[in-house]
Amino acid sequence: MTRVKKIALEEHFMTPGFQAYSKGFTQYIDPAVFADLGRRLADFDELRLAEMDRAGIDITVLSQTGPGVQGEADPGLAITRAKQSNDFLAGQIARHPTRFAGFASLPMHDPEQAGRELERAVRELGFKGSLVNGHTHGRYYDDPAYDAFWERMQALDVPLYLHPTDAYVKPQVLAGHPELDGAAWGWGVETASHALRLLFGGVFDRFPRLKIILGHMGEGLPFQRWRFDSRFAVYSHGVRLARAPSEYIGTNIVITTSGVCSHGALSGAIAEMGPQAVMFSVDYPYESTEVAAQFIEEAPLDEATRAQVCHGNAQRLLKL
Repeated sequence: MTRVKKIALEEHFMTPGFQAYSKGFTQYIDPAVFADLGRRLADFDELRLAEMDRAGIDITVLSQTGPGVQGEADPGLAITRAKQSNDFLAGQIARHPTRFAGFASLPMHDPEQAGRELERAVRELGFKGSLVNGHTHGRYYDDPAYDAFWERMQALDVPLYLHPTDAYVKPQVLAGHPELDGAAWGWGVETASHALRLLFGGVFDRFPRLKIILGHMGEGLPFQRWRFDSRFAVYSHGVRLARAPSEYIGTNIVITTSGVCSHGALSGAIAEMGPQAVMFSVDYPYESTEVAAQFIEEAPLDEATRAQVCHGNAQRLLKL
């Protein structure tokens, strides 16, 4: 298999002492599987670099595994813990500066503090943006109080990766079906809905240069673009947007392939959004690096598009 240069954007690690934040996510994972995941989340050298080398991944953008500081109830402690995580990650990147880059953890409990920590992480630590694990205790970021944060993020010209988390209140339709919670279905619904709140809440009209990254082939949003336009034209409920809803998906909202190794889904996403809006990722260590690499190498793409998806778009967006 011919190797194409790759950059991967949804690749996780564990900050020492952050394990308790992830209990809600990991409690249903087989203990033996979780032991292996824990070993790989803590590793920055042999295991991770060897997988990258075998898959042809030149650069991995690292982020604290979920829910991270979004799971911290104390706003003051969340600020401290976010800084701790970001400083730890900066130290790991410094050991492998040509292979690793970073997304900041942010204390979104306080929009002003989140903006300050983003600016510190970008300007002082050299991070390429942030990864936020969904809402913060039921607070979503279309709230006008977050405009100060979005303004600072737009000025820094870095993206925010909106990563899944559990719904604040479990939808009744999922009750009694734990297999539908989490990564199989519930997280995607939650995260796509949060992104749509940003879109229909006018965040991208107020801050038109913002870039939000969604994983898992866009959490399904690329495939509903036509319907958003069709139904919004009928049921707008007084909401006003500067553009058709579909036009934000592919410009302000871009996606990665993490966790969806389907050629049909990839072709559909590119057809809907354009090749400039789709980026390769793995979702390490929760998905197989080998499977993801084989998927993108064998995808039915011309070589210019493959290069764009594998590394060109990420290089441009993150200024790598």
